[in-house]
Amino acid sequence: MPDARPEPGFPTPFARYTGEVLPAWIDSNDHMNLAYYVVLFDHGTDAIYAALGMGPDYKQRYRAGTFAVETHTLYRAELRVDARVTVESLVAGADEKRLHLAHTMVGPDGRPAAMQEILFLHVDLQTRRVAPWPAEILANLLTARDAHARLPRPDWLGRRIVMPG
Repeated sequence: MPDARPEPGFPTPFARYTGEVLPAWIDSNDHMNLAYYVVLFDHGTDAIYAALGMGPDYKQRYRAGTFAVETHTLYRAELRVDARVTVESLVAGADEKRLHLAHTMVGPDGRPAAMQEILFLHVDLQTRRVAPWPAEILANLLTARDAHARLPRPDWLGRRIVMPG
């Protein structure tokens, strides 16, 4: 059975996922369609989940998973075909049943191309109800949250959509 412990000295920042804009993702404006930013952010989530002990076998091991209940995505720069990006992830918060992540997609020029904030609930997949994290996973989440609490908070974290008046 794979190890459910986090990596020693949880990485700050966490930047383990690198991806590339595929030709099929290009829209009529000749840049990456907005849906595929979410795909790349999802791969970033998979990378940090694996480091937290929630890799591919998590669902089988615990009969549980996470459901996204809210996301906010900000687009700062267009990405074109073949652009290489890195997703940097921040554990913004965690408690007994929730996980709050903040992702920054860094473009090939080293600047943020997009940001995503996402709130997950931990769910028992048999009852389809919100459930507490397994103790060892909660410990991992809190370790990462506390390590990331020392990082600067992005100014866009907690932002809401409003039209300036």
